[in-house]
Amino acid sequence: MRSQAYVRTRAATDAASGLIDSHAGLVKRIAYHLKARLPDSVDVEDLQQAGMLALLEAAANFERGHGACFATYAGIRIRGAMIDSLRAVDWAPRSVHRKARAAAAAIQAVERRTGREAREAEIAAELGVNLGEYHRIAQDALQCRFGSLDESDEQHPADVDADPLREVSDQGLRAALTSAIESLPERERQVMSMYYDDELNLKEIGLVLGVSESRVSQIHGQAVLRLRAQLRDWNRR
Repeated sequence: MRSQAYVRTRAATDAASGLIDSHAGLVKRIAYHLKARLPDSVDVEDLQQAGMLALLEAAANFERGHGACFATYAGIRIRGAMIDSLRAVDWAPRSVHRKARAAAAAIQAVERRTGREAREAEIAAELGVNLGEYHRIAQDALQCRFGSLDESDEQHPADVDADPLREVSDQGLRAALTSAIESLPERERQVMSMYYDDELNLKEIGLVLGVSESRVSQIHGQAVLRLRAQLRDWNRR
């Protein structure tokens, strides 16, 4: 006769297996949603692998009756595991980080000199590049979003784990970041809101705003650069 302990263990194993089978699609959905917001060099299968490991752990540790449904509980663990796997890798070349820092400094210099928001042509002139090159720098800056907002030359991007809209434990930085986002030009603020809050992709945002996907990417990148510029002084303090 099988012991009660064996029966309970077997039941728990079957329950975990059922949760894994029924929620494997959740891993795929989260992986592809994140992939749409990442550089082409990110492999969606790597995200799914990290997510599946988190799903296995979530199924083994989930306790029913504690308020949250399993999909909610697992979704948080899966997304967190995928982001952790991304933070362990630097997707952007060092040159991209250097140019992003230079562009942020140029925005800051123009705005201090003029007392208003820096325009694209003014930023390009401050950098000594044409407008097309500046647009490429702005778009490339999106690859740095898992690096810090203001990395020093001595700091390797892989040593930091921040996104411009990451969850920040420091209340002062959270307040500074919130203020910086609120002070963005209206179009840039719209793009950031639709991208991070509404979770629309670049193509969908372009349809809403009536501009090309490439133009949305430029606006998004410039918003990130402007956030870097506005937080440079805060970081130094």
